[in-house]
Amino acid sequence: MASSKNTGTPDKVRANRTAARQRQLQAAIDRKDAGAGVGKSGPKKAVQAGARTQPVRLPAQHLAKPGHEAELELKPRFEAPGYAGSGKLAGMVAIVTGADSGIGRAVAVLFAREGADVAIFYLNEHADARETARWVEKEGRTAVLVPGDVRDPAFCNRAARRIARRFGRLDVLVNNAAFQLHADRLEDLADDHLQETLQTNVAGYVHMARACLPYMDNGACIVNTGSQTGLFGSAGLIDYSASKGAVHAFTKALASNLLERGIRVNAVAPGPVWTPFNPADRPARDVAEFGKDSAMRRPAQPEEVAPAFVFLASPVMSSYVNGAVLPVLGGPTG
Repeated sequence: MASSKNTGTPDKVRANRTAARQRQLQAAIDRKDAGAGVGKSGPKKAVQAGARTQPVRLPAQHLAKPGHEAELELKPRFEAPGYAGSGKLAGMVAIVTGADSGIGRAVAVLFAREGADVAIFYLNEHADARETARWVEKEGRTAVLVPGDVRDPAFCNRAARRIARRFGRLDVLVNNAAFQLHADRLEDLADDHLQETLQTNVAGYVHMARACLPYMDNGACIVNTGSQTGLFGSAGLIDYSASKGAVHAFTKALASNLLERGIRVNAVAPGPVWTPFNPADRPARDVAEFGKDSAMRRPAQPEEVAPAFVFLASPVMSSYVNGAVLPVLGGPTG
């Protein structure tokens, strides 16, 4: 059974404080959004190129941060029913941060389907995290729930040590936890907003990698979640774009640094993906238009992105791939 024991009350308190702080930052931007105009929608039909038809019409829904998948009117698709596991991660142990929902949940489920036990790191979205754990266990693997704030290096150290001791090994770290909140003008980007983004999206990745490395041996790997905003920028997400550009650079630098130790480091740079992330950022009217300006004129579903993480994590598939930023954008962008 999934377990969230022994994580320590201080970690939970800090996680709750972080969630509350994020909601305060969100409230300030929400006030600026009041009365703004409705976004434009593309006139062309959305493209479907996968095993099953994916949703195109999105609900006009706004969520309170950090965003709970259970509250979404349109549930993101993470199950990947057409994906058959083949032991690509058999016997391995993975930590996935931000695994309670969205891309992180889909990655955790596919990792389990490929034979890995999964530690589900998340902030304080307990119900969502338990649902992820249920799906990991449904795949026949062990799930461990670890709530806490990756901004806190002490938490990262304790949590990584706990997982390594529990399983006797640590093979894969997926850095996926992130904070995103738009600001239409640079002048609207408050100092605490900027620090929330940088400390979560950049420092959090560094903290987790540093905490896990003592338990990782030759053949282990780190997969970071980047973004198309780190490749092309986004006018309304200046700080987030900068943080994801830093993730891409961190990926390449750490890949070079760890090469002699036989530990690979890569990143996936997704385009728009339907998760609680954007409904917990944008006004409801903009959420309904989310992804329509992408190459496929719709957002991806998490199950369409997660196989890229399996590819980069699996030593039988990508042993010669290192320092790569793999774009999963639905087509040419820019």
